[in-house]
Amino acid sequence: MALLEGAGILLTGGTGSFGKAFIDYALKHLDPRRLVILSRDELKQYEARQLFGDDPRLRWFIGDVRDRRRLERAMHDVDYVVHAAALKQVDTAEYNPFEFVQTNITGSQNVIEAAIDCGIKRVVALSTDKASSPINLYGATKLCADRLFISGNHYAAGHPTRFSVVRYGNVMGSRGSVIPFFRSLADRGEALPITDLRMTRFWITLPQAVEFVVNSFDQMHGGELYVPRIPSMRLVDLARVIAPNSPMREVGIRPGEKLHEEMIAPDDSRRTLLLDDRYVVMPHIAGWGYEPPAEGQAVPEGFAYRSDTNDLWLSDDDLRALVEQYG
Repeated sequence: MALLEGAGILLTGGTGSFGKAFIDYALKHLDPRRLVILSRDELKQYEARQLFGDDPRLRWFIGDVRDRRRLERAMHDVDYVVHAAALKQVDTAEYNPFEFVQTNITGSQNVIEAAIDCGIKRVVALSTDKASSPINLYGATKLCADRLFISGNHYAAGHPTRFSVVRYGNVMGSRGSVIPFFRSLADRGEALPITDLRMTRFWITLPQAVEFVVNSFDQMHGGELYVPRIPSMRLVDLARVIAPNSPMREVGIRPGEKLHEEMIAPDDSRRTLLLDDRYVVMPHIAGWGYEPPAEGQAVPEGFAYRSDTNDLWLSDDDLRALVEQYG
């Protein structure tokens, strides 16, 4: 039985791609007592309400994680929090850095403080591969948010609230996915722009991401950074599967973009364990009764979880099946 079954749940940033997939999963499999959706955009909330038919278990809150008082109101009668709200576009962050700081960093601290004061049991915050060894402002804000949530277990002091983080890579079928973009170019007979022909990425589906987050609530003690073992793919392979007859043109890596993504940095290897379906990066300092996983294999010192050195890869047939299902 999942820990979240029958519980009161708050989902911040709940009208994005992950949020809608989480709502769908929760209503079908978790039967929450109360599922609160907090987001800023009233149009997206209206569209989501139509999608889920005004299910009586849902509560819709217009609000921003920058507003701690609104967060406290949204956490009324809530047991668990999934923190998915964030500003995410890499190039937008470079032009509007302080806006990303206010949402991704200050907003995260607001979630932490409100959760403690409202007696929330467990919080799982969503991270990104760009938070590992960040080279852009977005990644830097998410790394800072990760550290805030891990340290939130100290900040909670004698309170029972516990915090953990889930970090994963690119999501197939999410808003802004490259798949419909490539398809539209192919339909017009245009070449597909590839930033670098060597580029690799981690790849996860929305249902996999949602189930990983739900399962992390069951496993967490507080302080863990969970990273799923997911496959890599080459961008040129994806382009070839989507549009096999379209030429490609190399356009160069964009500012703040990596050739290969990383989810665990080498310096974190000393604190990393490999479990069946995930890596667990344990906290630097644990003083709240943290219990390391009873099972798990230590990774080699200097290990880095990178998309180009991954031991799991998607074949053309795998990519074709995924594109047909989620593209």
